[in-house]
Amino acid sequence: MSLDIKHLIAAREDERYELHANHLNEQMVHVLKTIGFDKRYQRGLGQYLYDEQGERYLDLLSGWGVFAVGRNHPTVRDALSTVLDSELPNLVQMGVSALSGVLAERLLEFVPHLDKVFFSNSGTEAVESAIKFARAATRRSGIVYCSHAFHGLTYGSLSLNGDQNFRAGFGPLLPECVEVPFNDLAALEQALASRTAAAFFVEPIQGKGVVLPDDGYLQGALELCRKYGTLFVADEIQTGLGRTGRFLASEHWGIEPDMVLLAKALSGGHVPVGAVLTHKWVFDKVFNSMVRAVVHGSTFSKNDLAMAAGLATLQVIESERLIEKSAQRGERLLRFFEEASRRHELIRSVRGKGLMIGIEFGPPRSARLRASWNLLETASSGLFCQLIVIPLFNDHKLLTQVAGHGNHTIKLLPTLTISDEDCAWIEQSFDAVIAAAHRTTGAVWKLGKTLVGNAVRAKYAARA
Repeated sequence: MSLDIKHLIAAREDERYELHANHLNEQMVHVLKTIGFDKRYQRGLGQYLYDEQGERYLDLLSGWGVFAVGRNHPTVRDALSTVLDSELPNLVQMGVSALSGVLAERLLEFVPHLDKVFFSNSGTEAVESAIKFARAATRRSGIVYCSHAFHGLTYGSLSLNGDQNFRAGFGPLLPECVEVPFNDLAALEQALASRTAAAFFVEPIQGKGVVLPDDGYLQGALELCRKYGTLFVADEIQTGLGRTGRFLASEHWGIEPDMVLLAKALSGGHVPVGAVLTHKWVFDKVFNSMVRAVVHGSTFSKNDLAMAAGLATLQVIESERLIEKSAQRGERLLRFFEEASRRHELIRSVRGKGLMIGIEFGPPRSARLRASWNLLETASSGLFCQLIVIPLFNDHKLLTQVAGHGNHTIKLLPTLTISDEDCAWIEQSFDAVIAAAHRTTGAVWKLGKTLVGNAVRAKYAARA
């Protein structure tokens, strides 16, 4: 008897949040209900989500960058259906697949200064692999990373994560990992000068807060790595595959990393896949004999579904000119937000490249607004941004997020398929909500009082 998935979903849909609270992450359910994000989405298509009432939402998170080509793209779905219908001899293990070879070949066409690809199941697995490869290739054990970096949540990648909220309670972490400030070449040189660092891991644009490198920083960092024999690892897991208006964000600064890490968008949104692109000499240090041919691997990493999803994603990116569109639509939105920052005192700065944009809010100049701002910040750092995020969602059907804990930046990471009409939707909605936030007697600040009450209660509950 076959499993009727459609019937199963329909039968249990009303229990969606109860099932998660009982058997999965109850705190996440509390978060969604507290901020009113506990919708029952029924369908996803391209850049849009549809709830049970048929309301359409513009998704500006794209699954944290996973859905670069949009949800349920027909090219990706057709590729996956073909694999399933073909009854391929998947994951033989003592054999190799044509699809993984072709996907590796295609990726290296986009990054021609590198020679080899290792596939993983996710971004954090790609980081873990790169740590091992760097240590094997250099015979050094140290790893250098930047403050406020992310890189992932498994133990190796968590050891390179610059956010204490993610690290707290999980120590001890991987030893010999050294944190340096982002955009500080002097600190980086001090960390590399001992010649004990195997690799320097860096996001060309930091995902948490959308922090861009200063002019000359990445070039200078690469030169320092060359000087001290350290491998330069570019974590392009979020920034890669056209997100910033280039195939890799590294290209904006003309650098050629020793390793490039990809994931998220490469999956097409269906089958997880990650990749480490590197030099042949690095691979040869890891897989240096027939005895060590399987010294590093991952059981499911080269599965045919994942490889087909990656190939289909690259085809969509090229055929629909999504890298060019990302650059164009991103430039339009950045111009809008920069102009808005001159009209609205609560906007401190606007940052980004392509369709990776951060709008940072800060303390207002006027005494009237400052008092309300301080009330929110006293209750919980970064709470003000919820006064923007929640009305954007409830009143304008835009799904956004605050970029990190205690952060004052709202991050936009939409699909690369958004249209000019979508850009107008974004502009009009943000303009209305930000303008309302400058009126302290309106509905936005009534919401603020509710959020302050929730934050205070949460603090007391945590202490109990």
